[in-house]
Amino acid sequence: MAAENSSVTEFILAGLTDQPGLRIPLFFLFLGFYMVTLLGNLGLITLIGLNARLHTPMYFFLFNLSLVDFCYSTTITPRMLKSFVSKKNIILHGECMTQLFFFCFFVISESFLLSAMAYDRYVAICKPLVYTATMSPQVCLFLLLGVYVMGFSGAIVHIGSVASLTFCADNLVNHFMCDIFPLLELSCNSTYVHELVVFVLVAIDIGMPIVTIFISYALILHSILHIHSTEGKSKAFSTCSSHIIVVSLFFGSGAFMYLKPPSILPLNQGKVSSLFYTIVVPMLNPLIYSLRNKDVKFTLRKTLERKN
Repeated sequence: MAAENSSVTEFILAGLTDQPGLRIPLFFLFLGFYMVTLLGNLGLITLIGLNARLHTPMYFFLFNLSLVDFCYSTTITPRMLKSFVSKKNIILHGECMTQLFFFCFFVISESFLLSAMAYDRYVAICKPLVYTATMSPQVCLFLLLGVYVMGFSGAIVHIGSVASLTFCADNLVNHFMCDIFPLLELSCNSTYVHELVVFVLVAIDIGMPIVTIFISYALILHSILHIHSTEGKSKAFSTCSSHIIVVSLFFGSGAFMYLKPPSILPLNQGKVSSLFYTIVVPMLNPLIYSLRNKDVKFTLRKTLERKN
């Protein structure tokens, strides 16, 4: 439903490009990206779920990371693909708010999920003797509950802020999805308070996980430096390398997009940044964890051998 103080009942998503010659090639390119994302994440979810060897805290969180990546990619990509093949990509006000809610929920959840995974690696490397007791199923479920509570809370606040905006006549959203800053640009009233809400929430949703990840890896590095064997150091580094790559890709692109005022970051440039963490990162995550993880590769090979 449209806001009571708004005359706009629907929006038109401008899409990624306004050049007709690029639409069909981009459609097939991002359709390919989406298929790889679905296959990669659903494949990892299935592999972890069906193999008892991977029923550990690390893969419990990786299972949820793949689930979140699958969900928020599905929230964004089909609508973007539609913009390449339709003259006007119209989205109702209520549908726009729904897309924004789920986008915020899954992105914020992934942010805190990555910090939970960093804590898991800290316990595994720095306190291996009490790892099983510290990362018990109850603790893992409690951490996961906290992840989704933070995601839900952040999404509710963002939606409440955007839903209170007044939209008068202009309903062309200069983006391929309903994102916060493009919607703020369409508002008739002042957006200062709304921008402040965005910056505070993003600082919390990015700042808290980054601090947790930084402290965890600082303690991990300190512990690794005290390992005398080269093989032990190499194993510890390889255990963390996939997670470090994923963290860098996700937080780097997210911070670039949301920790700058819209006046500093042009929306066309913001589209590219959004494209990276909404389309590319969910596609790369299962590939990074599969190609750089010996347990996943071993289990996949054994599963394929059993089928053959």
